[in-house]
Amino acid sequence: MTGGRSGWLVLVMLPCIVAAQQPAQPGVPTVRQLIESGRLDDAERSARAGGDAEAVALGDVLVLHGRLSAADAVYRDALFRRLPAYRTAAAALAELAVRRGDRGEATSLANDVVAGYRQNGTTWPAADQVAAGRAFAVLGRWDPQAFHDALRALDRVIAADSGNIDAQLRAADLLLDKYNAPDARESYRAVLKRVPDQPRALFGLARADAFEGGAGATAAVRRSLARNPYLVPALLLLAEQHLQAEAYDSAIAAATGGLAVDSTAVQGWGVLGAIAWMRGDSANFAVARRAAERVQAHPVDFYTEIAEAAARQRRYADAITMGEAAVRADSQSAQAFGVLGENQLRCGDMVSGRTNLERSFALDPYNLWHKNMLDLLDNLRGFTTANTARFQLVAPPAEAEYLALYLGPLLEAAYDTFALRYNYRPPTPIRVELYGRHADFSVRTVGLTGLGALGVSFGPVLVLDSPQSRDVGDLNYGSTAWHELAHTFTLGLSQHRVPRWISEGLSVLEERRAGHGWGADVSPDFLAVYKGGVLPTASHINEGLVRPTFPAEIGFSYYEASLVVAMIEGEHGIAAIRAMLTAYADGLDTPAVLQLVLGMTSDAFDQHFDRWIRARFAKPLAAIDSSDGTHNATGAYVTLVRDGTRLLKAGQYDSARALLLRAQQIFPEDGTVDGPAWQLGHLDRDMGNPRAAALQVHTVTMHSETAADANDVEASLLLQVNDSAGALAALERQQWIGPYDVALHLRIADLSERLHDWSRAVRERRAVLTLDPPDKLEARYQLASTLSRAGDKAAARHEILQVLEQAPAFEKAQALLLELRGSSP
Repeated sequence: MTGGRSGWLVLVMLPCIVAAQQPAQPGVPTVRQLIESGRLDDAERSARAGGDAEAVALGDVLVLHGRLSAADAVYRDALFRRLPAYRTAAAALAELAVRRGDRGEATSLANDVVAGYRQNGTTWPAADQVAAGRAFAVLGRWDPQAFHDALRALDRVIAADSGNIDAQLRAADLLLDKYNAPDARESYRAVLKRVPDQPRALFGLARADAFEGGAGATAAVRRSLARNPYLVPALLLLAEQHLQAEAYDSAIAAATGGLAVDSTAVQGWGVLGAIAWMRGDSANFAVARRAAERVQAHPVDFYTEIAEAAARQRRYADAITMGEAAVRADSQSAQAFGVLGENQLRCGDMVSGRTNLERSFALDPYNLWHKNMLDLLDNLRGFTTANTARFQLVAPPAEAEYLALYLGPLLEAAYDTFALRYNYRPPTPIRVELYGRHADFSVRTVGLTGLGALGVSFGPVLVLDSPQSRDVGDLNYGSTAWHELAHTFTLGLSQHRVPRWISEGLSVLEERRAGHGWGADVSPDFLAVYKGGVLPTASHINEGLVRPTFPAEIGFSYYEASLVVAMIEGEHGIAAIRAMLTAYADGLDTPAVLQLVLGMTSDAFDQHFDRWIRARFAKPLAAIDSSDGTHNATGAYVTLVRDGTRLLKAGQYDSARALLLRAQQIFPEDGTVDGPAWQLGHLDRDMGNPRAAALQVHTVTMHSETAADANDVEASLLLQVNDSAGALAALERQQWIGPYDVALHLRIADLSERLHDWSRAVRERRAVLTLDPPDKLEARYQLASTLSRAGDKAAARHEILQVLEQAPAFEKAQALLLELRGSSP
């Protein structure tokens, strides 16, 4: 969730690898061209052969190879002797000082370049003006205003020569470093128009995708590596992407590949350190830390890399530990204070988290994440907190009272359910924040707007969209809360080490087990993509969650994961699930957990699940296909539903029914609104058979947790056949989808009273009052009347006296008060 920042120093300090050159011999690549293609050994030989004219280029090659002391000597010699591009040498020396953590020398060298630039820099050659931009960027590490100067210097070069690729790439890198991904992306694309497949531009696009949480970052970085397989920042970004997907071996391979080129890349040691830390491998963690300390005496970048990696793995307490180490390493690091504060907030430490974010923002006022979060924290001060036995519900004042009526009891019931199933009780109180604007929810979770999720669990803190943030039919706030609280249990029992796909699979499974039609369910499109081999195998579902190859893959992966854990529980019981979670807590990885608990290798497990799912859905799989190459189902089943629907619209009811029933026999679980059940339900209703219609519509409501209209239709149909209990259940399901409908709550209240369900009736009358009904006096009177019939005379008197205080002549209220007094002991 916090990816996209950890590598910015590497990018700022990339050597000037595409600066203007003397004319080359035809057909002979220049040093810069050799560097761009990753032919570093050839580039070094060519630079040495070039003598003084290529001295700075030689230094750049040495930097890329991690030979920093040798590069330092070459640059210093070029600067001392005022060789060609000596100002570039000075800027490169300043960047090397930053890498060592030597602020004094870095600022001194950069200030020398900047002072000259301020005097007559507009007359300098373009490469020297680019060097000034680099020097300003070094100063920007401690003086944010200097980043503006850096961009102005680079923009001046670009204005004079739009073909200066180096200036364009450095300007784009600076934009991205300061969180302006859209403009950075536009600049990278402009470079690619001039130089197709330019590796640094391709890498820039990959980094922009990673910054914004896009699923295409891995594919994009591979494109850059195809052009330059030794581009170290790209290899390290690839390592981070693998690490995010919990593919540790692949992450190690990519990071090791980068370090083989440049052993001084602290970011690479950070990746290896993160993997060692999360595996409990103290020996290899110490190796990585010592390697980082050989570059920086106090390797702040090493610790922040691990902190951010830990946060992406939901190891928030570890992220705090590493954030604290980063702050100790460099008390002037905005990134260190930022990663510490972010994770303190995720763990519910609102005071310390805010304090550290404010420190970070003071050092780097361009950080959009922290600006958004601090603004949100200001808004949170106006939220209302409602406490239950084990939860703190924090919500906007307009929604807080209503949400406490429903979410409080739901979460308490969920806690008891999960405590029994997992034999584990997480510490309380658990903080639950609800946001009436999805943008605020998104900022709270990732710092930026645009997150597609509905809820996030940090373990001790749940962050949810409130019903107000979404249109009716877009959110089931009950199932979302149930899902996220399940994460609190599985994360806690596993010491936050459970793989993402198992935790998500269990949360979806727990939704389905709760009833009410909650949780992702099977669909024709899911079966089509599974049959087509598009989805990852069971033990690799993380790939579909964090690196989807098509938009629907994330949702399908959630459902696939839920089937995997359902299979495990069905065959081995909940004890096996508990054993897996505790094995992860002990530090075992997935292959070891599968072998220990299930007695299977990963490959055998994948094959077993494939056989299970093909048997489980054998009949519909045989009739569903996606042979047209899309991710939408085709085949005999789809044809039957399509043709039946067409005949239904044409009024050919008997023929339509025959086709739709044939389809339903093939796939009775299809509860999608395009499936046969919904069509048959409408047909039965129109033909005057409400009981049969209700049964068909129930298929939809039990397989679609956001089917508000279907629940309303089902309730109406059941009332026609005097099934008040069934109708009430349908309206209860509807409440979790479209809760702010006064008429809906009045219907639930009336049905509850008809069934003598007085506690539910009282809740509904109270809910109506929280929704500011048109006639609040009448609503309060109805609440008092229901309380009276429920036997709570004292509460009834309290409510009726409030009515009479505002309307003394309200006759029904007077009569009820007299009745209540007459019943007093």
